[in-house]
Formats: sequence, structure tokens, C-alpha cells
Amino acid sequence: MKRRSLKGIALFLLIVAVCLSSATLGRGEEKHTGENVRQNQKVKDPQFTNVSVHDPSIVKDGDTYYIFGSHIEAAKSKDLMNWEKFTNGYTTPNNKLYGDLSKNLAGSFKWAGENDADSKGGFAVWAPDVFWNKDYINEDGTKGAYMIYYSVSSTYIRSAIGYAVSKHIEGPYKYVDTIVYSGFTKEEAYDANSKINKKWTNTNIPKLIEQGKLKGVRADWFHNDGSYNNRDFPNAIDPNLFYDEKGNLWMAYGSWSGGIFVLPMDKTTGKPIYPGKDGKTPDGRLVDRYFGIKIAGGYYQSGEGTYIVYDKNTDYYYLYVTYGWLGADGGYNMRQFRSTSPTGPYVDAKGQSAVLPGEVDNSPYGNKIMGNFLFERKVGDPGTGIGVGYVSPGHNSVYLDRKTGQQFLVFHTRFPQSGEYHEVRVHQMFMNKNGWPVVAPYRYAGEKLEKVNKQDVVGEYQLINHGKDYSADIKKQIFVHLNRNNTISGDATGTWRKIGHNQAEITIDGETYDGVFVRQWDPTSKRYVMAFTALSNEGVSIWGSKLADKTDEEIVEDVASDLDLGDTDHVVSNLHLPTEGTRHTVISWTTSDAKVVSETGVVHRPEVGSAPVTATLTATITKGDATATKVFHITVLPYEEAKLTAHYSFDNNDLSDSTGNFGPGTITGNRIDNEGGTIAYADGKIGKAAVLNGQSGIRLPDGLVSSNQYSVSLWVKPEQLTTHTTTFFGAKDPNHWVSLVPQGWDGNTMLWSGSSPWYDGRTFWKIPTGQWTHLAFSVDNGAVKVYINGVEKFSGTNFPDIFNNTNASFALGVNWWDPPFKGLIDELRIYEGALTPSQVANLVQINQ
Repeated sequence: MKRRSLKGIALFLLIVAVCLSSATLGRGEEKHTGENVRQNQKVKDPQFTNVSVHDPSIVKDGDTYYIFGSHIEAAKSKDLMNWEKFTNGYTTPNNKLYGDLSKNLAGSFKWAGENDADSKGGFAVWAPDVFWNKDYINEDGTKGAYMIYYSVSSTYIRSAIGYAVSKHIEGPYKYVDTIVYSGFTKEEAYDANSKINKKWTNTNIPKLIEQGKLKGVRADWFHNDGSYNNRDFPNAIDPNLFYDEKGNLWMAYGSWSGGIFVLPMDKTTGKPIYPGKDGKTPDGRLVDRYFGIKIAGGYYQSGEGTYIVYDKNTDYYYLYVTYGWLGADGGYNMRQFRSTSPTGPYVDAKGQSAVLPGEVDNSPYGNKIMGNFLFERKVGDPGTGIGVGYVSPGHNSVYLDRKTGQQFLVFHTRFPQSGEYHEVRVHQMFMNKNGWPVVAPYRYAGEKLEKVNKQDVVGEYQLINHGKDYSADIKKQIFVHLNRNNTISGDATGTWRKIGHNQAEITIDGETYDGVFVRQWDPTSKRYVMAFTALSNEGVSIWGSKLADKTDEEIVEDVASDLDLGDTDHVVSNLHLPTEGTRHTVISWTTSDAKVVSETGVVHRPEVGSAPVTATLTATITKGDATATKVFHITVLPYEEAKLTAHYSFDNNDLSDSTGNFGPGTITGNRIDNEGGTIAYADGKIGKAAVLNGQSGIRLPDGLVSSNQYSVSLWVKPEQLTTHTTTFFGAKDPNHWVSLVPQGWDGNTMLWSGSSPWYDGRTFWKIPTGQWTHLAFSVDNGAVKVYINGVEKFSGTNFPDIFNNTNASFALGVNWWDPPFKGLIDELRIYEGALTPSQVANLVQINQ
């Protein structure tokens, strides 16, 4: 009896202890014990060192990973997370990879890539692939060399692939040969800004015919007019070398619009083994005597950045291709196919061939493993910034560790709201139950695929569905809940299962996706979270990232705490008033005086000389039955008088400043720092105007603007519009600049700033050619406005403070990179201070 009493007392005390322990759990903590313990452990944040290497191709040498990319850039890393560049771009002589670049690669440059057509004034050496070839026979008779296969290009079809060798992976590499040419014509022909005769006799084809390796010239290589048939045949770029299961060497290559081809290679010489004659594969694909076997694309559709890797565990060859255009607005996205043979046919999860059936939309073809996406950080979410996402990720390579079985997707990407700036990213891939590699949602941070517990999977997730379509649009997350009873609720419904240690089966809206659950580092919340990645039989990828478990009251509290309008005591521009917080929290606004600031954040500044005005904004935050309010007191400052500091009217057929504050401008060549060039003068909007011929510009005095409060006004009459061409340009250095462009990356007139950080002042309106248009913009301590013909077309905040010293460079019509302006420019006015909307309108009216 006594022993039973003691047991009872012990059990009672244990129950009390558990209850007390549960009562101490803090608000907003994870409710699932195992996951909660892991997430609250003191874990060192992973560290990353980023580099910009476009079109990265990965290879491992010893314990070091290397990536080689376009524009002769390369980097190395010990852990796939911290990268260090060791190249010097197109520098020559003393180029890190090629020594005297122009002399070394002269054999390839005879056809394309040096001071020719689209590469006028420089080089275009792209997308190399490097590997160790133990069978290659060197000039001295020894065996083994590092081989770099590269491409040179002058137009979208006139290109060539060459290769060079070295005893050391970091070079220097010595040129050997140019092996595949494209863009050749039947008879003599020339591209714009080129002296190279494109006739096929200027390629290696005549020599191959003479050697008996080709059976003459194929008539199908040419259109009826004798031009190159880029519908059916490739642009010779983006080489990728790989071994098959028997140790044979192959080269896959090509780019839109004629498709991707593969050629067998001689391991001892590094040269292709050309088919020699034309034919068809058993499944009907093209075999060309010169270009090889077509394995993907064609029919004028996009497709480039080929990479093939053989996995002995599945006995498949996996083909990766990138669709779309590489620019931030191009919808670049990575696709995946597989085959049991290096020559194909390659098919996607749906069984569709990688070779298109005709002139069709290519978006339904290929497993789409990644495109534009954003795990958007909203008000109330942890961390800072806009969240984690990529724009135009692509041109990938793959590293498959033969010992561990780990696979890594290596690619370049641009980023939301960051223009054309790009960096390398590495994501781990995992094999799903159907033998398809699926891509982890977050960049590699040392994670390993481990056993996960069901209770750690249950919870609310951000879900990205990559779909199959592609455009400049960014896929953003929806919210779903993986429930304990294996159902899915929220913005999408369905079921889920954890199979084995970590396999995931997710069924959403009737579509089943197979993949894995894996813990990953979320750089926004700065914690390890449960994530999943999965692929459907339609070739659609989905990603999930788990959120911390919170009640509606806690979420509302988080939104209220995070909601911030910045400096509300010195308001000079429209306010961004968010209407949605995290997890569909609703934020509604009211104002005490709409004449000061509206409930949508529109600010009405008093005129010059007036007193500041005030109002109160109240935010009401709601989720479910939970609600809270937050009040903001707003003080709107009046406009300040803008002072004219420089005026270049061109009326006296010269480049003088009529205010006398600055010296005259000087004529430049096609870049801001080039000598030479000529300009003329003609009747302008008022008096005379400067005539820029598309090959020259005007260098303005340094220090023309030296504060963060200024305005620029000018009239332009473009003869033509070319992307990124500037009218007014100012820069502290090549990474910190402002450019007023008639046609930006989105096709419209834009105030553009870059590249650390990028800023897009998009007007969504394109000025016409052949007529006068007034352009103006003002900057007031980060508040920026852009006007076209006196009408405000853009208003924003946080514009970069570029001109914070008197050493900045300025120009009209030219910068360091882009095609010069062609047309007329008149009445350039520079002001200290921000012009008011009425002052800008007056500048337009007085010049009518």
C-alpha cells in the first residue's frame, strides 16, 4: 500500500512538472517540440562570399571547386558558399587565363568575337567549360591536360567554338583549334560594323571536306537567299563536355534558335568526330554531317546553356537547358530532361521530347526546375528587405559528387528590384522517387538530407509554384497548412505524406508532386526551417518553406510592431501604405486630412514659402477576429526654392554654361572617357540644339551636381531608340551612377541608377522618335520624381545618394557601356534643389 502511494505521488509530481513546463512556453514559439528545440539552439549563421560570374560551369580539382564563366571570369571555393575570383576579365596582355588574349585566340577571332559587329570595341568570349582530360596528348607527347572549350560571338548566329589547353587549371591556356562555326552564308556577305566575310569558305568546313571528314556542303545550311538557316541549325556557343558510362567523351552545344546538338569527341586530340554525312535518328531527329545530332530545341525558340551529367545510380543522362532571355525582363528559366543515351532522345517527366515538334511555344516542354520567384517578406515577417528571390536564374551547370551522391545546381541569377546585377548561386538537388533531381528552395548552406519527423513537418508554409509558363513576372508565395491529418488547407487544398525518412508526396488541387523534406537555412528569418521541394509528372516544381507557428493575435501584434512609415516628421514624397501584412493580414488606413495626405498615401506638399502641414494616419490591422490599430503623425514639408546652377542652351553653337558657374562641355567619342568624336548644331526647341550622331557625346564638367537635392531638365529629339542609351548621365564611379534613358530594359523611358544598388524609376511610357519631348527629374534626399512633358510619370523613395562629392563625372549621350544617343538635345538645365511639379510644367510651357 505504501509503495503504491509513493508511485502515485511520483506520477502526480511528474504531471505537475509537465504542465508547468508547458505553461512556460513563450508566445509565438514553435509548438512542435522537436522542431522547436532545433530552432532555438544556438546555431552559427552560415557565411557567404558572393561573386559575379555569368554562365558558370563547375569543375572540382582536388579539394577546390572552380567555376568558369563568360567574359573570362572565374572563381574558386572550398565549400560552395564562399567564392573568390582569380581572373581579370578581358584584360590583355597579361590575361590570367589566356595571356595575350588577342594573339592567343586569334584563330577564333578571325571569325567572331573581337572588335566586330556586336563585339565592336571589345571582345565577346562566352560560356566556357573546363575539365581534366587524362587522355589528351600534348605537343610534347605527354598525356593529360586541363581543357577549356569556349565560344566567341559577333552576332546572334555568327559564332564559333574553340579550345585551349593547360597543365594548370588556373591557366594560362594555349589555343589549339576552332572546331565548330555558325552563321556562315552561301556567298560573300558582311554584318553591320564588320569586315569579316561570312561565306562558308572562311570556316573550317573546306578543310574538313578536303580531309574527307565531310561529304561536301549541305544545301539545307542556307535559306533560299543564301543566309544561314538558324531555324534548323545552331548558334555555335555554350559548349559542354561530358563522359558517358563507357568513358567516351561528348560535346553538347548550341543556342536558340536552331537547337542543341551533340558531337562525339576524340579524347586524344580534343577535336569532334564529325558524322560526315546527314541522316535521322531512329526517332526521327536530325543528324547533320557537321553539327552532329540534334537533342533539343529548334524552330526559332529559345534554349541555351546546355549541360549534361550522367548519373550511374539511375543510369540516366540528365540534360539541362535554359529557356528565355538572360536579361532581368527575359524570364530566363531552367529546364530538365533525361535519356538513357548521350545522343537522346531526351524527354521530360511527361514523356515529351526535348526537340520541339515545330514552331510552337516551348514553355510546355521540359521540367521547369526554377524561374522567377520571390518568397516575399511582408509587414510582420521576421528579417529585413523584400525577402528571398531570383530573377532570370539560369545557364546552369551541375556538380555530382561521385562519392557522396550529393548534387549541386550552379547558376547565375539576377534579383528582384536589382536591375541587371547578377551573382552565382548554388542549390543542392535531391533525387525524388521517380529518378528526377529536385532543387532545394534555398541556396546551399551546408545542409544534408536527414531523417525528419512527421510532427516537425506539420504547420503553415509559404508555397511557390513555378508552373510551366515564363515571362518577366515573378512567382510569389501562397500560404498553405500541412495538417496533422495529412490534409492541406489554406490558399490551396489537397493532401500530403511523408514516406520513409524524408520523401515527400504533396497533392494539391488534384496534382501530385514527389520530392523531399529537408531542413534549410532561411536567410530572411535567419533560422533553419523545414522546407520541401517536389516535381509533378507534368514537369512542374513546387517549393515550401515553413513558418513559425503563431496565433492570429500574435501575427497582428507582429504586423503592428513592424509597420513603419519612416521619417514622418519631414515628409516630402508620397507614402507607401501597405494594405496587406504577413499571412493575409489586412491593413486599412484612414486620414484626418486628405488635403495633406490621403488614405492611399498621396502627399500634397505646400508651395514654396508656405508653412508645413500636418495630419494623422491610422492603420487598422486585422486577421480573423484579432485586431489592432497604430497611429502615425505626419508632417509634410513645403517645397524649397530650386536654384539654377548650370544652363547649356547650345544657342551660340558652343558648349558653354550660360550661368558662368561651370566650364564648357567637351566632345567625346562613343564613351564618356574616349577622345575624338564630332557634334553639329541645328535648329532646336529654342534657338540651337546639339546634334549627336550616335558615335559621339558631350562630356560635361565634373561636379555638376554635388548633393542629394537636385533637378535635371532637358529637351530631346531622338532619331532612334536603343536600349540603355542615355541622354543625361552622371556617375561617381562605374558602380554608382544615374542615367536618364529614353528606352530602358523594360522598353520604356526610365530613370535608371546602378549598380550598387540598382534603382528603376519606371515611367511605363516611351518617348517617340522624330519629335521633341521634355524630360525632367528631381531628387530630394531620396525622394525622386520623373516627368515627361511636364507630367509626373514616376514617384519613389530611397533613390541612391550618388553625388556626395565634387568629383562625379557627367555627360550627354554617352556612358561607359551602351550605344551613344543619336538625335538632338537642347536646353539642359541643372538645379540645386527639387523642382516643384508646377515649376516643371512651367519649363515645358515657356518652351512651347
